[in-house]
Amino acid sequence: MIGLTTIPNLSPSGGALIASPSSALRERVLHTLNGRCRPVQQALGGAEALVTLEKYDCEVLFLDRRLPDLDAEELIAIIERRFPGTQVVMLDSDSNASLENDTAGAGGWEKASWHRRSLGRDGIRHEIGLVETGLPAPERIEPLPGMIGSSEAMGRVYRLVRLVAPRPTTVLVAGATGTGKELVARALHALSPRAGKPFAVVNCAAIPEALLESELFGFARGAFTGAVQSQIGRIHAAQGGTLFLDEVSELPLGMQAKLLRFLEHKEIQRLGSPDLVRVDVRVLAASNVDLASRAAQGTFREDLFFRLSAFPIVLPILAERRADIAVLAEHFLACMAAAMSMPCPRLSADAVRILEDNPWKGNVRELQHVMERASILVENGDTVLPEHLSFSYSCGTQTTVPPLRS
Repeated sequence: MIGLTTIPNLSPSGGALIASPSSALRERVLHTLNGRCRPVQQALGGAEALVTLEKYDCEVLFLDRRLPDLDAEELIAIIERRFPGTQVVMLDSDSNASLENDTAGAGGWEKASWHRRSLGRDGIRHEIGLVETGLPAPERIEPLPGMIGSSEAMGRVYRLVRLVAPRPTTVLVAGATGTGKELVARALHALSPRAGKPFAVVNCAAIPEALLESELFGFARGAFTGAVQSQIGRIHAAQGGTLFLDEVSELPLGMQAKLLRFLEHKEIQRLGSPDLVRVDVRVLAASNVDLASRAAQGTFREDLFFRLSAFPIVLPILAERRADIAVLAEHFLACMAAAMSMPCPRLSADAVRILEDNPWKGNVRELQHVMERASILVENGDTVLPEHLSFSYSCGTQTTVPPLRS
């Protein structure tokens, strides 16, 4: 932080907005404001913050640096154009200390570090770190683009991704269904020098075996009945960028041999053509099964397994990152509310406890579906309660219908 100053003077009748995916951080800011301005609105992400600013006159926006959907700097640029009278206070949610209630008194904000930056012609932009002078700040755990959660288990994933993203190394992303393997692959591409190039996704389990070769490698005119013109494949279409092979364990053995040759020589041969074409494509693969076991059983080529797993990244199941459950649940609620242009309901403490105690066999994807059902069952209410939560089981879905509102 650079320089110490005071928080801008807030009028008691002026509105405020707190935008953060962290309910704990929002509560800390509310506690710190202690009635200095009213009303105080809350948003869980950037999109919801923009919707709220359209509806309410907010004198100041307290903005978390780490938003689940928009980059904070991009959001500020939008606010500069659309809401030049709104002052922005950047909150550093990485801190392990809170602002005490007495810092809300006159001049008390000097206990925190701030610095000024311009916000258009009419506003002032400030930054605040929620850590008192002299207290050590913890190591920053910055989520990957498009990902949410600051648990220790996810912190290890973020670190590995950032280490390997700038390199051309082939990466195998392993993890159970619903843990976010494609999100990690997209983050690897976004953080790499290939970010401006294509990102091609191939679901190896979704393409029939008879079509897989032509889909991956392309085909020449006349290669088969109906091939009236030549066509490049998914690999060639990703030239200069990244190819993501999802569910790579489902590749037939014949295709595994051809994929291995491509990985070793960076050459492809279109179906029905004698020509070899050199391509520059980085390959990322994902599997929800143990490829090493498949290789030992002979259903997956061992040499291809070693080639794909040059740098493996294993994603934790949701039960291993329970500290992220409430934040993820609030994010899903916010996204659904924003899509419907509706106010976002909050999670009750009892609902949070139930969510954190659930086994989550379907991981993050199951949590998303549970919150979608909750957003429907809550109707026009402002709080998600335990009776709004229903979970999927092996024999179907159990849905609890709450009593009709009087």
